[in-house]
Amino acid sequence: MDATVKDKKTKIPRRNIEEGMKSLGKLVRVLECFSTDDRALSLSDICARTGYPRSTAHRLMASLREVGFLDQDRERDAYRLGLKLFELGSVALSNLDIHREAYPFVEALERMTGNTVTVAIFDGFRAVVVRRSGGTSETGAKPDQIENAPAHCTSVGKATLAFQPGDVVERLIARGLERFTETTITDGDVLRAELAEIRERGYSVDEGEHRPGLRCIGAPIRNQHGRVFAGLSISGPSWQLHKESVPELSKVVIYHADRISRALGYTA
Repeated sequence: MDATVKDKKTKIPRRNIEEGMKSLGKLVRVLECFSTDDRALSLSDICARTGYPRSTAHRLMASLREVGFLDQDRERDAYRLGLKLFELGSVALSNLDIHREAYPFVEALERMTGNTVTVAIFDGFRAVVVRRSGGTSETGAKPDQIENAPAHCTSVGKATLAFQPGDVVERLIARGLERFTETTITDGDVLRAELAEIRERGYSVDEGEHRPGLRCIGAPIRNQHGRVFAGLSISGPSWQLHKESVPELSKVVIYHADRISRALGYTA
């Protein structure tokens, strides 16, 4: 007889719960195939990215379309993320403490430096941007654009990754360090050495590792328990944000990141 999980009304077989979790994982994997670069994908694209059989992928995508998580362009046989996800994402974003508490410090840092300011939360592999101010055509960033930034080649990502447990870093390296530019770090040993240096000096630098010609400076943000879970960064064209100014500007970024941490309840 299967073990059961009890509530006041019924008994749910544990096997059913486990199967449900597996199905949920498959649905999430389909959704994760989409990005700002891959806005529309065909059934064949999803099969190639997930490794699911065509029948399985079709069934999952039909379920996601039915609840509004996917929209289908029948003329091109392409799928896009649905507006229902945008609605839920907007609610989640507005409910984040860091989204609210970081606002005055992001605005102050932008006014002080004249650079694009970004706040992002680390999700285990990438840095999810939750607030941005001062996006320009040079940086390619927009204040109202929510995106996932690679953790291994952005200052806001590396500032957070440097303070994660070793197994988290190793899992990210094992997944593969994607190359975006000629300066992207793709070697695990080189990344480990840089993360150690970031921990020592307290800030990170992105020298055009994600976007060519863009220089960024990042610092960690801590929650009320002292755990680094997010990062703050400034970024600008390398001809405008000079390399010689990085040490002094890093102090300003660290200061504002610390102010955000304290606003979230952290005490040193």
